[in-house]
Amino acid sequence: MKQKDPYASLRIPNFRFFLFSKILVTIAIQMQAVAVGWHVYELTHDPLSLGMIGLAEAIPAIGIALFAGHMADLYSRKKIVSISFITLCGCALGLSYLSSNGDVLAVNYKLFGLYMMVFVTGLARGFLFPSMFGLMSQCVHEDLYPNSSAWNSSLWHMAVVLGAAMGGVLFVQIGKELTYLLSAVFCFFAVLSVAQVVVPPVSPAFQKPAMLDSLLGGLRFVFSQPIFLAAMALDLFAVMFGGAVAILPIFADQILQCGPEGLGWLRAAPPAGAFLMALVLAHYPPLRHTGKILFLSVAGFGLCMILFALSTQFWLSLGILFLSGVFDNVSVVVRSTIMQMLTPHDMKGRVSSVHSIFVGSSNEIGAFESGVAAKYLGTVPSVVFGGVVTLGVVLIGYATSPSLRKLHLRTNAN
Repeated sequence: MKQKDPYASLRIPNFRFFLFSKILVTIAIQMQAVAVGWHVYELTHDPLSLGMIGLAEAIPAIGIALFAGHMADLYSRKKIVSISFITLCGCALGLSYLSSNGDVLAVNYKLFGLYMMVFVTGLARGFLFPSMFGLMSQCVHEDLYPNSSAWNSSLWHMAVVLGAAMGGVLFVQIGKELTYLLSAVFCFFAVLSVAQVVVPPVSPAFQKPAMLDSLLGGLRFVFSQPIFLAAMALDLFAVMFGGAVAILPIFADQILQCGPEGLGWLRAAPPAGAFLMALVLAHYPPLRHTGKILFLSVAGFGLCMILFALSTQFWLSLGILFLSGVFDNVSVVVRSTIMQMLTPHDMKGRVSSVHSIFVGSSNEIGAFESGVAAKYLGTVPSVVFGGVVTLGVVLIGYATSPSLRKLHLRTNAN
């Protein structure tokens, strides 16, 4: 079914400022991620060290998630987002400083400094996700949730493509120190952009709950929604076992032999595919047979990971990763739409924090899993194993979750 006005949410100034700030900070994060990945690989040539990057970011993000959701539902989401952006800017400056003084530090101290900056980045992102989700919902009417989710996903993936590609190219052309510094500049302008968002006042009917009830409220809500829970679990295990982003430096160096610039393009390929699919979904949202489409897309993602692991040609690998992003974006848009439609406004921060534990941090935990698996199984077998596990998760989910399997999304806007 075609969307009546596929650009409806983009006509709202608040939503445009929100998206621009998200685009800027996403570019910064992706540039930094490419640079840190190759930086650590240069120092160690160890897949486990690459996996530790994900763990260093996941621990604070998961640890703070419930409290961050509580804060996002009680205090100004705009202020929390701004403070998080400023913190990310500081981390990028810290990485730039470490790079400029790297020659006088032993390898272990360099690694410790890198991991500490990644740790603080994870802390900032732990606060950022629930506040960003709640802030986005305040920028558009609920009738536009499917449309805003599609554009949010589309432009986020475009930013990931730009950031990842820029990170690889800049690492080669200007060095890691200036790459980190440019990342800080993008974060700074993200702060200026989000400052232009005019947040409508929250209804005084929303009362501050007790701390414990607030922290557990998001968990209780999610576990009371079987469709939402099943969709999150499906994505959690697919990303945790099926992803190969963390060990892409090894593929770029040892298998595809394309260097840090090629690494940037490899990291950019999945979000490029996701960006294309998000544009399609903005015009043709999957409102019918949504559950079956979701299962098929996750299965397609797992199959792509198996094919990528077996490829030894750069352009073929790039195409397979592009296709994996096409499949992955269907899951992102469907899950985001479900979460927006089912979650009351005064619980969006807490529910999105639970979502970040299940899904948002699955990328980082998956990165650690990829590093461990590559260390002990080998690079190619570990990715094949992850793809096979993803296909198994799809079969189990399809058999055990009839509510998700039969899901059809319908909104008054369509």
